[in-house]
Amino acid sequence: MGSTCVRIAIDAMGGDHAPGEIIAGALRARDELGVEVLLVGDPQQIQNCLPPKTNLEQVEIVPSEGAIAMEDEPLTAIRRMPKSSINVSMDLVKQKRADAVVSAGHSGAAMASALLRLGRLPGVERPAIGAVFPTIMASKQVLILDVGANVDCRPKFLEQFGILGSAYSQYVLGVEEPKVGLLNIGEEDCKGNDAAVRAHQLLRENPQIQFVGNAEGRDVLSGRFDVIVCDGFAGNVLLKFAEAVGEVLLQILREELPQGLNGQIGTAILKPNLRRIKQRIDHAEHGGALLLGVNGVCIIGHGSSQAPSIFNAIRIAKDAVDHEVLQRIQSQYSTLQSESS
Repeated sequence: MGSTCVRIAIDAMGGDHAPGEIIAGALRARDELGVEVLLVGDPQQIQNCLPPKTNLEQVEIVPSEGAIAMEDEPLTAIRRMPKSSINVSMDLVKQKRADAVVSAGHSGAAMASALLRLGRLPGVERPAIGAVFPTIMASKQVLILDVGANVDCRPKFLEQFGILGSAYSQYVLGVEEPKVGLLNIGEEDCKGNDAAVRAHQLLRENPQIQFVGNAEGRDVLSGRFDVIVCDGFAGNVLLKFAEAVGEVLLQILREELPQGLNGQIGTAILKPNLRRIKQRIDHAEHGGALLLGVNGVCIIGHGSSQAPSIFNAIRIAKDAVDHEVLQRIQSQYSTLQSESS
């Protein structure tokens, strides 16, 4: 398994720190992960951000015209700016010139562009953004979806998120039999509103999902679940809260470590442990979220992404391509549709 040369289209103009930090992360990924990167954006700005003595023959720059601002209405903007960096990036995947897209720009625009240019996988009604969270179990992560693509969800969408999340968890995260939960206000089957009760029933009856019940807020990071499904409103609140908690914990560690010579000695001894703590709780280490359900690999990064986040987002994209996540998900849906017909 694995691609001989994965090509990633990078939206170099998307994000608060574009294009400098985006380019720095992309070049690091090229050197350390062995991927080819296509930097999409304004050629002059990209060249101005390249390190001195960069061999331009090793860097492919794909021209685009403008970038979609965070305050723009997504669908209107991508139609008004067909040659914007996110649209050109998606076109590269559609044309098979790239295997995946990474963008830290307007997440709504990235999703709208993916839907219009790449389309949905057959059988998928609504794509979902899946984000990986750490848990209290050192070797285990949990995939949450949706974290922002669909504010309102019908029960059928939540069932489909369970299928999408299970496939990703199994084939990319390496979980043999992913345990799926439904975010809810209680563990009992009857808890929640009508949509939650109906979603619970659909998830429980789906033979392709190992559904283990409702997940309360305190269960999200417990390690009991491998996948948790929810609507994009609750998921996005959960995502932003988890990011804030991680930042608070890192700041507390900085403040509470002893000062002076003893502090330096203690910090040196604890350095490997502190590095592992940072890797587990710092959202920059996770890079971005995969837009699951569209006919292409698309990673949506944080708007505030800097070089380390972009590097990790590209790593996620490479993993998804190497593990053939699109083909796996499509196979799951083909099986489901044949069984229901």
